[in-house]
Amino acid sequence: MSIESFLMSALLLLFVTSLSVSFFKKIGLGSVLGLLIAGIIIGPNTPGPMMTNEVETLMHFTELGVVLFLFVIGLEMRPKKLWAMRREVFGFGSLQIILCGGALALYAMTFASSWKSAVLIGLTLSLSSTAFVLQILQERAEMTMPYGKASFAVLLMQDLAVVPLLALVPLLSQSGTLTKNHSFLEQLMIIFAMLGGVFVLGRYILPFVLDRLVKELNKEGFFLSVMLAVVFSAWAMEYVGLSMALGAFMMGMLLSTSVYSYQIQAYIEPFKGVLMSLFFVSVGMSIDIATIAKDAHIFAIHVGAIVLIKATVIFFLALIFKFTKDVAVKIAFFLSQSGEFGFVIFGAAKSLGVISSYTFVIGIGIISFTMLLTPLLTKIGDFISQKYVKEEDKDDDNAPSRKEDISHVVVAGYGRVGYMISLMLEKTGIPFIVFDQSIKRVRFGRENNHNIFFGHADDIKFLESLHITGALLVVVTVGEEKISRKIVSAIKTNYPSVKVVVRAKDIDDADSIISMGANWAVPEVAEGSIFFGKGVLREMGVSEDSIKILTEELRAGDYQMLRGKN
Repeated sequence: MSIESFLMSALLLLFVTSLSVSFFKKIGLGSVLGLLIAGIIIGPNTPGPMMTNEVETLMHFTELGVVLFLFVIGLEMRPKKLWAMRREVFGFGSLQIILCGGALALYAMTFASSWKSAVLIGLTLSLSSTAFVLQILQERAEMTMPYGKASFAVLLMQDLAVVPLLALVPLLSQSGTLTKNHSFLEQLMIIFAMLGGVFVLGRYILPFVLDRLVKELNKEGFFLSVMLAVVFSAWAMEYVGLSMALGAFMMGMLLSTSVYSYQIQAYIEPFKGVLMSLFFVSVGMSIDIATIAKDAHIFAIHVGAIVLIKATVIFFLALIFKFTKDVAVKIAFFLSQSGEFGFVIFGAAKSLGVISSYTFVIGIGIISFTMLLTPLLTKIGDFISQKYVKEEDKDDDNAPSRKEDISHVVVAGYGRVGYMISLMLEKTGIPFIVFDQSIKRVRFGRENNHNIFFGHADDIKFLESLHITGALLVVVTVGEEKISRKIVSAIKTNYPSVKVVVRAKDIDDADSIISMGANWAVPEVAEGSIFFGKGVLREMGVSEDSIKILTEELRAGDYQMLRGKN
């Protein structure tokens, strides 16, 4: 591809996606549907301008976006939190695959060539789209809601189920094996070896490397080392037949307790966003409109039946697991589509003759089209669930809130002032997050059991990862005037409603910082002088009432009496 044709493709992609995403977000259907529609418009299966006909190659490349997305999810999923979800993952998740797979297999018997292909079709279509569901949940800030957590648990179990499903393909075939010539025991040993390698890399090697790079102020090396670890974990799981996304999730979870977790997320977010958008576009490009149109009524029946069967089974299963009806409805509609891993399983089944070429094309079309319907299905789920909402459910004190609703204080800097502020917040029971650019101070904070992380304060993506929109207050205690100004500028430019209090050197510095948007600035020199003067007056026997009146006069009018004095 020449540079000119590449630029033309890029222009076409950006033009169509910007218009499509803007339109669908404006009408309340979200960016994902806009990206899918854009993919259909510029894909090779529709008339008009075409970006590329190498759709499969593009999809393989953009799957790295799904990998990075699951890595970020892993960063936010502490091991304790995952263990607390074991009932939903292994109970709810396993039964969802078995029951949905069984029900869909019975439906597939009405058109499949054999019971073997019907079983494979049913189990494959029982999987849901990790990329679509988690993207919509994150876009709507609902990952911590009951239906968000339950949906994530089921999706995680589905990723774990990929290995046995792929292993099932050659067993249903008459033409031999699908993968490497290893015995079952050898394959099992390779799996455990790769899992161990990922664990050692994420738990010991990478943190050691990052420590050295931070001390050397090597941001580029830091980012590239993280990317290397993520790609390695994805490759390792892919090599042994597991999901790439599962490998990335494991690496993220191993780093979730690291002092670098927020800064890592800040570095990864921009690349994840671009690649995820391209992934959704590539899915839209893969929808074969012409083939679907030939048997449009049959295809529509299949899509409707599959979505209805999955939603019904998941709804009643969620009720069995004691979810309320409104939550059960949302879970059912969130997971009623089919998933991207079905592309891989159907491809393997076609190569071994388990399914025909026609079944493969229709199956891929069904998966892609149900993905396309996901934003609409979630809206339907929202509408239906409202009929089941009761006042007692709304007032349930145990219901988790969204991250953005959690009120906390963000403290920038962990020097002597930041340390003192943290102690005071801790003693009064106010939740807080501290960050600092010195790994030495971060380690000291961890030794004091403070919720402290390494991070660059003027990095807007880092501030986003701290969920700063939900902060009651941001306290900037950094001593360097230049860095303080950068922090205030970054916060007030992007989050003007967030209240910011800043430590300033003197009155002039405080005035300058307030003019940049800070709500309040405390001049250290002035306050230190006032504190020292109070001590002098006490030694001279002046009453506390008189001292209080004098200090109030000195502070009046933003230290008006002290202005212009050196």
